[in-house]
Amino acid sequence: MALTHLLLIGAAQLLAFFTGSEAGAVGVCYGMVGSNLMQPPAVVQLLKKNGITMVRLYDADAGALSALANTGIKVGVSVPNQNLADAAGGMSYALQWVRSNVKAYPNTLIDTVAVGNEVFDQAPQLTPQLLPAMKNIQAALASVGLADAVKVTTPIAFDALKESSPPSKGEFKDNIAQSVMSPMIDFLDRTGSHLSFNIYPYFAYRDHPELISLDYLLFRPNNGFYDQVTGLTYYNLFDAMVDAVFHAVEKLSSSSEHARGRMLRGRGTKITCSECGFPTKGKIGPPLKHQDAYPADYLGGQKESAAAATTANAQTYNSNLISKVLRGTGTPYKPNADISVYIFSLFNENLKTGDEEERNFGLFYPDGTPVYKVDFGHPGPSPATPTPAGPSWCTANAGVGDKRLQDALDYACGHGADCSPIQPGKPCYQPNTKVAHASYAFNDYYQRKGRASGTCDFAGAASIVYHKPGGTCDGNAASWCVANAAAGDKRLQDALDYACGHGADCRAIQTGGRCFDPNTKVAHASYAFNDYYHRNGRSDKSCDFAGCGSVVHQQPRFGNCAL
Repeated sequence: MALTHLLLIGAAQLLAFFTGSEAGAVGVCYGMVGSNLMQPPAVVQLLKKNGITMVRLYDADAGALSALANTGIKVGVSVPNQNLADAAGGMSYALQWVRSNVKAYPNTLIDTVAVGNEVFDQAPQLTPQLLPAMKNIQAALASVGLADAVKVTTPIAFDALKESSPPSKGEFKDNIAQSVMSPMIDFLDRTGSHLSFNIYPYFAYRDHPELISLDYLLFRPNNGFYDQVTGLTYYNLFDAMVDAVFHAVEKLSSSSEHARGRMLRGRGTKITCSECGFPTKGKIGPPLKHQDAYPADYLGGQKESAAAATTANAQTYNSNLISKVLRGTGTPYKPNADISVYIFSLFNENLKTGDEEERNFGLFYPDGTPVYKVDFGHPGPSPATPTPAGPSWCTANAGVGDKRLQDALDYACGHGADCSPIQPGKPCYQPNTKVAHASYAFNDYYQRKGRASGTCDFAGAASIVYHKPGGTCDGNAASWCVANAAAGDKRLQDALDYACGHGADCRAIQTGGRCFDPNTKVAHASYAFNDYYHRNGRSDKSCDFAGCGSVVHQQPRFGNCAL
């Protein structure tokens, strides 16, 4: 890494630097698996009355597409799983489908074609045909001049990830990671489309209520969940699940690193929650399964299994989710990510298979009466920011990339942070990474500003944590280097000879010197190591000696000799 720059950034650069992420959009999933639903023209009036500007259909229902014409409501249509093999089989079917279900509705604002739905989960035998089908539908759209206006994607079930907690462990299952997801990311980037996931924090809570708190599920104030790998703290499960997807993408070895990189920076390829919902009736979760999927102290959830599916909880969850998306807050790992959601679902659908829970995700009863009210047009007040009692630290967000970290680092160092300890040879120079140096500068700035609100943001490049990050370096704290007795006398003697031969002043441990007693290898080596350590800027490397030395923060004493 180059020497940390102590430069001021100009006003124009600052204006660009502090620009946040763009607000996402919110729509609804319009399912029709019901015997008593309103007719499409009445549904359109319901959508308009409630300020709903996006709708996702699970097919390409002619009545709905006609009713949605000239409304300005964006519409997503779908190629059902049962038609996936035909779409993959050749261009003739794909072209016919596009002409009949997209081109035939020029006055309906169709902007997305979802090819299949949760194919890996619902129809795994069709997995090899998914990407060919997506490519054929996209080529068909291009052939009729609609490739710019209509994008192709596919909704993916969250269980496509083999690990998701903590978010930094997010990773796709082996059978789809490189064979399907890697080329799919390339396809989505090349066509300007978005990655679509069906994300249901409710189910994670229902199945693990003893591990996940209800407040964490509902976006309410809570103590958060600390990801030790990234140093980020999560205050809602939705963000944690979305970031698990970002981490999973990050682990792919893509044939197009440009495509993968664009997505990981929260730009280029977008992420859409193609289904996000919360039921108003449910069931008690099953006994705990796969206990090792979460840390033992994951979130301090309920001691007993409990049903969270109530009208009040559904209203709280969806209202807070909509507010988050409309505010464009991104996620802790990708603060500039462009995230949109479709709330599942518009209606309670009485013919859906499964238990009562499946039939009670609706925002409205079949006659259009609200199950509960949410505001699709205006973000509500932000949930209170959790501020647990006790100390806090400001850490860098690795996900924003080195360029933004360097800009933020320069700003902090130029506006009051003492960045001298992260210069070469100084105590906090190691590890020599952008994240480590930025975390030091951000935290110094934050602490000097009295941990005031807004002093740990840096346009999303930083976040507050309430657990001291591992490896935190205090450049002003006193420290000493001492010998590790477990290394044995032979290794200690070799390291002692090295220190004395490379700059350490070892006269005090010679016969008759003030620190000769106690005459032990550990005492003599500690004196030499510590002298060398301080002469070389108290850097981590200057107290290593091939594992024979370690840094301590209480002054050591050997006999009458204090180091």
